[in-house]
Amino acid sequence: MQTIITESDLRVAILLLESRQAEEGKLMKAQFLVAVESIKPINLIKSAFMEATESEDLQDNLVNSTIGLSVGYISKMLFQGISHGPFRKIMGTAIMFGIKNIVAQNPEAIRTGGRIFFKIIRDLLSSKDKKAHNNEAWETTGS
Repeated sequence: MQTIITESDLRVAILLLESRQAEEGKLMKAQFLVAVESIKPINLIKSAFMEATESEDLQDNLVNSTIGLSVGYISKMLFQGISHGPFRKIMGTAIMFGIKNIVAQNPEAIRTGGRIFFKIIRDLLSSKDKKAHNNEAWETTGS
């Protein structure tokens, strides 16, 4: 700031400071409104959900856990079978969580195994289709 010598300089300086104060007051109100909006419970939930859906690690963990629980549940049902005794229920639950943890901790091995399994199924189905097609071709030329 300049040195204020006259009364008119003082008035100008006061007007400048008042306008600056009004401008900063508007900015503070806007920041306050943004802060209030950001701490509303629904906005906190939305932001947490958005961060969770954008995180690839969390998505991978969720998919791996879901696959693990599914495979574990299937293995529990296979182990328990028709019998529903208390020992089988306890063992079935233990097997379910054990398999779930193994699958969740080794997702790449499970994916590789799944790819191999589906490739074998696809090859078997395509070989059956080729055999059926060859048999149809032989029957039409053989008659």
